[in-house]
Amino acid sequence: MSDESPGFMPNPSAWTAVPPVPGRGYELAVRDHGLATAMGLLARSLPYALARFAILFAWSIACIAWMVVAFGGAAWLGTHVAGAFGAVWLVLCVIGVGWFWGAVLRYALHLLACGHVAVLTELIMHRKVGNGSEAMLAYGKRLILQRFGEVNALFGLNMAVRGILNVLHRTMEDIEQAIPLPGLESLSSLVMVVLRAATRYLDKVIFSYNLARADADPWVAAREGLVYYAQNAQPILMTAVWIVLLERVLTVVLWLALLIPAGLLTVHLPLAVREAGGFATVLIAILLTANLRAAFIKPLFLIMTMVRFHALIEHQPINEAWNDKLDKISDKFRGLGQRAAKTIA
Repeated sequence: MSDESPGFMPNPSAWTAVPPVPGRGYELAVRDHGLATAMGLLARSLPYALARFAILFAWSIACIAWMVVAFGGAAWLGTHVAGAFGAVWLVLCVIGVGWFWGAVLRYALHLLACGHVAVLTELIMHRKVGNGSEAMLAYGKRLILQRFGEVNALFGLNMAVRGILNVLHRTMEDIEQAIPLPGLESLSSLVMVVLRAATRYLDKVIFSYNLARADADPWVAAREGLVYYAQNAQPILMTAVWIVLLERVLTVVLWLALLIPAGLLTVHLPLAVREAGGFATVLIAILLTANLRAAFIKPLFLIMTMVRFHALIEHQPINEAWNDKLDKISDKFRGLGQRAAKTIA
């Protein structure tokens, strides 16, 4: 029995504190999850891809400068002062960059990605963004703040969703049946790669569902999105298989193509860095590849997963058996219901 049935009563759980939301309340304008459609949607939301690329490219330039300061400074200190001072300098540089990446840059990129998802959701639902008079970046920011009130709530919700997805994937039974490829049961490492890739995209996909369900409390909508993924895991994971393979191929090809410009850039760096030779060239090529992959390749496959998810659930009732199972295996899933109950109260 679906939650739209007249006599529906949810099973006893944290869900019982939250009134069930009748219907999903939106229709789709885009249902094709093919590569060509995804490329078209990416082109229409290009300001987000360009903004992400600009941020990451600036970060890469900063990393190259960091290489000069870190390795060059360590070499100078090791030669002119003492080897221990050079080692300490290098460790301090690594810790400082790691802190900045974790505390500042990743958070900013996460919020930018959420704005991109908000715009993509509008395009999938309506083939347009707002009334066309508002800048796309400003529209995404306004939509997120309007839906969540504060970015910290959004960040906390997405982290909770990712944690629940990780728990769900670890407890999936007969995973080889969920991804029915010949011989896959013997390739457990490949299965884990696919599941990690799916989790990376699916927290944003469920956030897209949350935005589409503008009539529902965000915490309730997140629970519904997780249940919808659980009951459609097989087709979504099959899509993830091909996405993982294609993403790896495109990334390697892109890295090979960027080795030449990376080598040209290396010869113009200071002598202390040039002495690293091939290592510096490879590292610079990796940085440039990571930028293009994060700005253009990953959003492309995110779009494919988003459209696939929305198309699968368009006329599908929620399976309460999956709601009960998620309640049993994940404290964070139960926590979504408790948070929703507090919000409604």
